[in-house]
Amino acid sequence: MRTLATGRARPGRRSRGGFTLVELMMTVAIIAMAGAAVVMVAPDPRPAVSAEAERYAARLMSARDEAVLTNRPIAVETTTSGYGFQSFDGREWTRLQEGPFKSVSWETGTIAEPGQNTLRIVFDPTGVAEPYRLTLRREGRQRVVIVDGAGEVSIDD
Repeated sequence: MRTLATGRARPGRRSRGGFTLVELMMTVAIIAMAGAAVVMVAPDPRPAVSAEAERYAARLMSARDEAVLTNRPIAVETTTSGYGFQSFDGREWTRLQEGPFKSVSWETGTIAEPGQNTLRIVFDPTGVAEPYRLTLRREGRQRVVIVDGAGEVSIDD
């Protein structure tokens, strides 16, 4: 369509403004593909089960160290929903809620298999504990946290 120098269409012809349906559909399709690409490459906001097992093992080691440094037993109660810490002052057990000893819930989708409803491990003032194994599973992956008789904590596949 030819236009005059002023930018207007020649007299007698109507100019059509706007977009065609095909142009709009192509724009929507491109935006949808870009959105799908962003969603597919976005990382899962939950830590991997191995990171959760490492965090749990690190807190167990902190509990063992706390038992040795304070010369009092420290207990870790692990359930299918999370874990918490307690200390024994000679008369009663007191729940710990400070620093690395806050109660923690497992991430959504994590299955903890303590072998029973509640697993209680006690680190005595020398750091020794009864051996046990805890399996953590999520999305087809698993990690096993192991505490041996000397109170040493390790992670195995």
